[in-house]
Amino acid sequence: MSKVPAVLRNKLLQLALGFAVGATTYVAVDQPAKPSQAVQLAMELGAHYESSGRHIGVPYVDKLGKGQPLTVCNGVTGPEVVAGRYYSKDDCYRLELPKYLQAERAAKRLFNHWATYNVWVQASFIDMLYNLGDGAVRGSTMLGLANAGKLEAACAQMPRWVRGTVGGQSVQLPGLVDRRTTTAELCRDWGRDGHFSVIAIRGLEGGNAQAD
Repeated sequence: MSKVPAVLRNKLLQLALGFAVGATTYVAVDQPAKPSQAVQLAMELGAHYESSGRHIGVPYVDKLGKGQPLTVCNGVTGPEVVAGRYYSKDDCYRLELPKYLQAERAAKRLFNHWATYNVWVQASFIDMLYNLGDGAVRGSTMLGLANAGKLEAACAQMPRWVRGTVGGQSVQLPGLVDRRTTTAELCRDWGRDGHFSVIAIRGLEGGNAQAD
């Protein structure tokens, strides 16, 4: 039985079905082209775990983030985030997409077998890089196992990355536990057949993509 939350599972499956039939996905105004399927899936993952799928248009202080940064949209930090400014859905897309594309480029550099992974595996690693940064992934056991051709063992490393700093103390964060449980399953199980297959993923739910 899948441990991916039903609401997220359905969104991922709907997005994947859209890939299969060539459906149009959301692209902000003035964006020249759609990102890769893996990036689109990773952005759906990020939206679920960063904001529960809600649009966060007003910056807030992330008290669980390193340094408690000013944050907006789906986990966006940095000089682009201005206190008191309202960020529209298009604004958020423009801020988020370059960071996901950067994570994808880093993944292509770091993972020796990247081209052999299906979109679910790729999306899981892109989410890790988006959330952690390539500095954390570079030199990790997860990366070493992946590059040694031990993908399943690499996927199993994901649930180890679940700690954050609260009150100056390193603690396990429930939100990260849930997020890593999801990415580990996408990496290990949804990518098991080695290629993108909507039918195979539907099989995880006994042929039913609806919520349990």
